[in-house]
Amino acid sequence: MNKQAPMKSTGRKINRGYQGMMAAVLIATCLAFTGVFNTGCGIYKFRDISIPDSIKTVKVNFIENRAQYVNPQLSPRLTDKVRQKIVSQTRLSQTNNDNADWVINGTITNYSVSTSGISNQHVATNRLTVGVHLILNDQRSDKTTEYDVSRSFEFSAGSTLEAAQAGLFDEILRGMSDDIFNRLFSNW
Repeated sequence: MNKQAPMKSTGRKINRGYQGMMAAVLIATCLAFTGVFNTGCGIYKFRDISIPDSIKTVKVNFIENRAQYVNPQLSPRLTDKVRQKIVSQTRLSQTNNDNADWVINGTITNYSVSTSGISNQHVATNRLTVGVHLILNDQRSDKTTEYDVSRSFEFSAGSTLEAAQAGLFDEILRGMSDDIFNRLFSNW
């Protein structure tokens, strides 16, 4: 009997150790799944806005359209969308004064269509590419930084450019204003 008592005691210790290990594995698994679900899907948001404390005002000049093909609605609407995004998502005040802390200039440099997909030796999808060149003038530190932002938008080859623009216009404005904002303020 003396031999069996230590075995039961040892067996209990193994069970407790096993239970503890299983609990640790369960917790680690739950944390891993939580991490995957929180970062693996959904909308990516950039909250790492980096604006020095000394910067209080911003002036966003009209984004000129110098692309080979000009969509006449794009410049004014994109300019307005960028201004709204900066005012609503930063602590900066919009001004029209030339003595703003930051002055942002932009130029639409690309607005072009290319073939993006072929099926059965026929064009199946086209790609509208929009590119903007940005110049951020930090008047407090007398420093100028330049950025290029580009995004492509797919549409059916059966659609005309005019029809595609009408259907994609809100997506173009949202996507380009998000990319411009993130490029200027999130350092990505």
